Amino acid sequence: MSEHKVTMTSSRPYLVRAFNDWILDNHCTPHIVVDASIQGVQVPADHVANGQIVLNISPSAVKALAVGDEALEFSARFGGVPMQVYIPLQAVMAIYARENGEGMVFGSEPGSPDPDGGKPRESDGEEKDDASRPSGRPSLKVVK
Repeated sequence: MSEHKVTMTSSRPYLVRAFNDWILDNHCTPHIVVDASIQGVQVPADHVANGQIVLNISPSAVKALAVGDEALEFSARFGGVPMQVYIPLQAVMAIYARENGEGMVFGSEPGSPDPDGGKPRESDGEEKDDASRPSGRPSLKVVK
């Protein structure tokens, strides 16, 4: 048998769509946490705190939500001003239900660019430098 490595597309768009549907089916309000420092993110800068923005993506808050394979897009009003929002999916850090916090936090995926715009991450099953890995428990801060 040949040792042919199969490259798969990102699972993030599928998971964002699935969690959005699940949250809505359970009569809750989907929110996403976005890393506003990722290149290509178009969100209202006035609402960014600590490099992140939390957005309500429920049908009552946005118009024409489209979760494609590369980006999430919609139009919404911020302070009464209409805006077209564009978020590359690699910038979506989490999706959760506002009412109970149920959802998913995303990590880096093999082959995806690092947030600093560097080369794609490589993953061959072993860590090359344990000293560069952050210590402690990861945490998600909900900004309201």
